[in-house]
Amino acid sequence: MFAGWGDGADLPRRQVGVLPLRKGPDGGLQVMLITSRETRRWVIPKGWPMRGLKNHEAAAREAYEEAGLIGRVSKHAVGSYLYHKRLKSRDTVLCQVQVFRLDVRKQLKNWPEQQEREGRWFSASEAAEAVTEAGLAALIRAIASRETKPGKRRLQGAAQV
Repeated sequence: MFAGWGDGADLPRRQVGVLPLRKGPDGGLQVMLITSRETRRWVIPKGWPMRGLKNHEAAAREAYEEAGLIGRVSKHAVGSYLYHKRLKSRDTVLCQVQVFRLDVRKQLKNWPEQQEREGRWFSASEAAEAVTEAGLAALIRAIASRETKPGKRRLQGAAQV
């Protein structure tokens, strides 16, 4: 049994993910999206909670495995969203993804799922348009809005929060 799987069929199953961010060449906020393995749609790195790891640590591990991303992950979620996950059995289940901010320092040259996914850096507005989950798009727009407001904490370089 996976950690985070609910007993009730009506309850969403819990997942954890990261919103990978960096400062682009123009100084604007960029978001890394990856393709899902099955449907090839644009998503964020995410997966099931892992025994022995805190949720933000498990989310950071997914970023490494799925996109080769290394950086500073927030300990507190920046939000969550719902989506329908297709299982290997072809059934779908409702999942709620707890999202943690990842300020990316670097992307490795090699990582476990490199051959299974495509990754790309988007502007925040492009990323919000590229994802199909309305809740994820809203979360991306909210983070981008906070980053661009005067007097608010901004991403300083690629590694800072």
